[in-house]
Amino acid sequence: MDLTFVFPCLNEEKTLGGCIRAVRESLDAAGDALSYEIVVADNGSTDRSAEIAVAEGARVVPVPRRGYGAALRGGIEAAAGRYVMFADADSTYLYEDALPLYRKAVETDADMAIASRITGTIEPGAMPPLHRWLGTPVLTWLINVLFHGRLTDCNSGFRCIKKTAYAGWGIRSDGMEFASELLIKALKNKASSVEIPSGLRQGPPERVAHLRTWRDGMRHLLFILSERPRLFEILGLMLLGLSAVLQLTAVFFENPVVILGLGVFGLHTKALLLLAGLTGMQLYVFSLMLYLRRREEPTPLTAWLIGIGEAELFFLLLAILVAEALLVGGVVLDWVMRGFANLDLTNVLIPGIHLLALPLMLAIGLLGLNVFKKSGDGPM
Repeated sequence: MDLTFVFPCLNEEKTLGGCIRAVRESLDAAGDALSYEIVVADNGSTDRSAEIAVAEGARVVPVPRRGYGAALRGGIEAAAGRYVMFADADSTYLYEDALPLYRKAVETDADMAIASRITGTIEPGAMPPLHRWLGTPVLTWLINVLFHGRLTDCNSGFRCIKKTAYAGWGIRSDGMEFASELLIKALKNKASSVEIPSGLRQGPPERVAHLRTWRDGMRHLLFILSERPRLFEILGLMLLGLSAVLQLTAVFFENPVVILGLGVFGLHTKALLLLAGLTGMQLYVFSLMLYLRRREEPTPLTAWLIGIGEAELFFLLLAILVAEALLVGGVVLDWVMRGFANLDLTNVLIPGIHLLALPLMLAIGLLGLNVFKKSGDGPM
């Protein structure tokens, strides 16, 4: 079979029948040149959706695991077509573009073809302004920048994929972030993608959308960032290195140095450098956690820290604790020599906290990392 069209469905009795007919009308225009089926991935509907699907000649595939992504994964796995196309069953997409989308995928031998709403015509009221002018553009830009894409609409739910290519992408998401994962995994696997201009219609006014703007937007964002741990690793190491070098340099200046009319290397500079160092360590430890998911290859240093054995970890932690004790002893000694007067905030206390806090944060992060690994919930 050439094509399977999948509708993810959860209580869509008011719109499902019309969507199936619209897709069938579009695909039937190809005549005998195209063999296809329509599958409804039923995600636990309690209304007449399944009955309507059967009455319209579609094949119903029950998917008990809840979620938009779970429904689509179940439908795609059950598909008999070489290509699988899918769209929401809420009557908002331009289903007449089904045949042009399929033809574009076949003509270009693309692994994925996307019907872009942004480059097409969006009816007034069809897409909330927050989604159109902020959510979708920002998430699309992030995916393009982080994964070298050339997309215009990362949130389009109207796509056509080559099933053999999809099988190698390892898609796992159950929720709305399925849309982002599909794009990111395709880009990471150097899959070929094309777009056609499409659009969006306004759905029935009484229909309650399954999408939740802030919850699902955050899920998209978190998934996108989780797929690029190198971003946090590099940013963290840069902040750590730069703040440490500048903090040590600043210790040699008794008074602020005027550069371009600004006084630097004084109290405020050292406080900001401390903040930068703490932020850098947080980002770096976060990247260590993300690398457990094995989405990317870390730098040699990070790979060593992630794979460190128990014996090496023990001696590393011991060395950090010894260094911490020596630093604390030095600060206390300086305090004693001052007659227990106030410590020098600029040249002793802030640099001391900088040197004390960061290794300690790394030690705690490594402990958490290894506990997480040993729990069996680490690499995914």
